[in-house]
Amino acid sequence: MQMPQGMEWIFIVIIIVVIFFGVKKIPELARTFGKAGAEYEKARMEAKREIQQLKSQQSGGGKMGREKLEEIADTLGIDYTNKNDEELRAAIDVELNRTNSNNKK
Repeated sequence: MQMPQGMEWIFIVIIIVVIFFGVKKIPELARTFGKAGAEYEKARMEAKREIQQLKSQQSGGGKMGREKLEEIADTLGIDYTNKNDEELRAAIDVELNRTNSNNKK
């Protein structure tokens, strides 16, 4: 007996989902996943906008407060416990650039 490949796995997963959740629950689940994705994207864009706004306000060499950096890092899912301010700024920039490049593909 052969192992299922490619499209066969998709059909198996669909059958399991229909059995587990039922036909009436699937559209509701899809809407929930869509809303969650939209909320994540909105929070990511808000964090990026706040960073750019603070950079433009503090263009005279000022520094962004640690609390604000931690809030933005938490929004993006970045662990900030063992990072100084510069490392945290770099991690936020990397995460924003990574999510931007993933969205463009």
